[in-house]
Amino acid sequence: MCGIVGLHLRDPELYPRLGELLTGMLDQMCDRGPDSAGMAVYGDPTWSPAGSATVSLLESPLPATELAEALTARAGVAVTALDLDPTTVVHAPIAAAALLAAVRAVAPGARIIGSGDDVTVLKGMGDPSGLARRFGLPAAAGWQGVAHTRMATESAVTAAGSHPFSVGPDQCLVHNGSFSNHMSIRHELERHGVVFDSDNDTEVGARYIAEQLARGADLEKALLTLGETFDGFYTLLVSTADSFAVVRDPIACKPAVAAETGRWVAMASEYRALAQLPGIENARIFEPEPEEVYAWHRQ
Repeated sequence: MCGIVGLHLRDPELYPRLGELLTGMLDQMCDRGPDSAGMAVYGDPTWSPAGSATVSLLESPLPATELAEALTARAGVAVTALDLDPTTVVHAPIAAAALLAAVRAVAPGARIIGSGDDVTVLKGMGDPSGLARRFGLPAAAGWQGVAHTRMATESAVTAAGSHPFSVGPDQCLVHNGSFSNHMSIRHELERHGVVFDSDNDTEVGARYIAEQLARGADLEKALLTLGETFDGFYTLLVSTADSFAVVRDPIACKPAVAAETGRWVAMASEYRALAQLPGIENARIFEPEPEEVYAWHRQ
């Protein structure tokens, strides 16, 4: 099962409503994945202030206040830490790589679930609607968001196994389906020095995309290459700091519907998640074709 939702806003007047709209979409997908959930928001001024980098982590060995103090001493700048149990979000006015290095040094046992200049990733176990509200998602602002409701089939029910998988700067991937040859691809990536955090097949797809982007491919090319390399049935939604893309397997086995207006672009596993978006009655609504990459870019 599993449920995917994503929203890319074109109209700045809608930015303050991103969390509200994304939460409403997520609410409609809870019965597709009731055991855990994750969400990512781009550009929220509280979680990812302008001019600051953000790192999201699970299993922090320190309470948020102590973590902030230790990171401030390590990084030499004021670091803010927010406890959004079980996710901790830290941000500071330094480069993302520098903040990430500080987190790894101060909290070596923590699991990094997202980092970058724009993205905040939140994950947890339990009812997706309840998690979204506990995290404060309805009040979030920004220009883009993705979320996923999970029904675990390939690995254990854990917060770490929830989507999105964010393994590159400001990059997120959510997945509905299953890759049949992910272990051979994983072993190949490991031979290249890639380190994995879970047994989830979706992480293999995310790290494969990150590897392609790091080599200089654009998002469309990376997803086309994935389609040539991975076997299985899947719908993927991938987001970066300036892009939002959807691709399906060669027989389009898993459900997906997209809608587009001049104010926004949205995608979900089912139309009911799109039905309450403003202006949906005038949207271009379509089912993405098999193997075709649909990508939209921030202007």
